[in-house]
Amino acid sequence: MRLGLTGGIGSGKSTASARLRELGAVVLDYDQLARNVVEPGSDGLAAIAERFGAGVLRADGTLDRPALGAIVFADPAALKDLESITHPAIRALAARREHEAGPDAVVVHDNALLVDMGAHRVMDAVVVVDVPVETQVGRLVEHRGLTEADARARIAAQLDREERLAAADHVLDNTGTPDDLRAAVDALWASLTHS
Repeated sequence: MRLGLTGGIGSGKSTASARLRELGAVVLDYDQLARNVVEPGSDGLAAIAERFGAGVLRADGTLDRPALGAIVFADPAALKDLESITHPAIRALAARREHEAGPDAVVVHDNALLVDMGAHRVMDAVVVVDVPVETQVGRLVEHRGLTEADARARIAAQLDREERLAAADHVLDNTGTPDDLRAAVDALWASLTHS
């Protein structure tokens, strides 16, 4: 089974993903895949440096994520350019990892950009972890140390909440506690794997 898991930044998607892994799913973490495709020496990193300049590279040759983020989160065209470099490479790596998991695995595509990338269309089911925008902002300020303006800019750079929800087969409301979310994941897992 191919399960798409998505949610806006600060929604709690990582908590849901971790619980699915504990329950036996093979989780493909797209944040990790995105790091893999821009490792030093990769075609992805070379293309990013060519498009955005040497200022997005650290002295050791690794990607300076904060420097790149400052550019792309302030400029929608720059973000599209970055996505045109990274998305094809990420899709290819995810396909390879899914194949390696085997035909009987429940493979979770943990991807904040699942709907943005159109990947929701090839999933057996799409799960959206959802919270109101104000909850997202509060969590990003409190837990990740972002300013309110930076938090709002990152949320605005992602797909609109309503568009994400429109693609959902299952919605996990995460306005409660982390334990509430884990219990909702458990119930969803039981319904998906025992039907």
